[in-house]
Amino acid sequence: MKRYAFTLVELLVVIAIIGILVGLLLPAVQAAREAARRMSCSNNMVQIALSAHHYEFTMEHLPDGVTDDSGPIRNEVNGGKQIGWMARILPYIEQQRAFEMLDLDASAYSDENAEVRAYNIPTFRCPSNPTRFGHDQRPVVGTSDYAGCHNDVEAPIDFDNHGVFYLNSATRFAEITDGTTSTIMMGEHLGDTDRLGWLTGTRATLRNTGEFKDGGYVDAVNQDLGALEVGGFDSYHQGGGNFALADGAIIFITHSIDPQLFQYYGNRADGQLLDLER
Repeated sequence: MKRYAFTLVELLVVIAIIGILVGLLLPAVQAAREAARRMSCSNNMVQIALSAHHYEFTMEHLPDGVTDDSGPIRNEVNGGKQIGWMARILPYIEQQRAFEMLDLDASAYSDENAEVRAYNIPTFRCPSNPTRFGHDQRPVVGTSDYAGCHNDVEAPIDFDNHGVFYLNSATRFAEITDGTTSTIMMGEHLGDTDRLGWLTGTRATLRNTGEFKDGGYVDAVNQDLGALEVGGFDSYHQGGGNFALADGAIIFITHSIDPQLFQYYGNRADGQLLDLER
């Protein structure tokens, strides 16, 4: 009676083929996971952008980028009152209880607001960010991977910025004369390495279109900015980042965008036409 079986060579060939197929499959799986994370990130931005719009419908202006008695804003703990725009939109992202616990007349760093400042809101975090800035240290600080646009070039956060969110801004849609479809409302950044927190209106939640580089974890950890420096946008997504325009649309801007065009996106009223072919 004949017995049928694999030879050792045939078995090794089969194992090698399986190994090759698995090797080809892994990048596809990773790409699919990143695509899912990028979609989840854009969904977060949709919620935040809609909440800013709901705030505008109620108050007849967009949230103040940061509320403080004087400027420019110093990006440091206890640098002032520094209540940021994300605090204002809490009721519109199903965080009514956190909003009720806030003392908006006190500093973002005060004891009265310590519990809310430590609160981690998943909607404010990009799922592609591998770090947990502010959450692995004590005291814990809730941080954000998203920031409103305060200006078109690098400049301190102040009363005279050209973006949508800035010091005591209260921007109306009528003031966005370039058109809401041509103005960035917010975008991604690499994380709050200063641990200032999403509650503050600092570079933790405000950025400018002066720069959009292809950074990453090392850049985020090693950045060394002064107290008045703010910094530009960036993303952990390959090739570019998600941005919300003032009309609520979410777009993906690549790192290869013309720097001048990117600056135009950050100015609400510069009168420039956006040539998207640049």
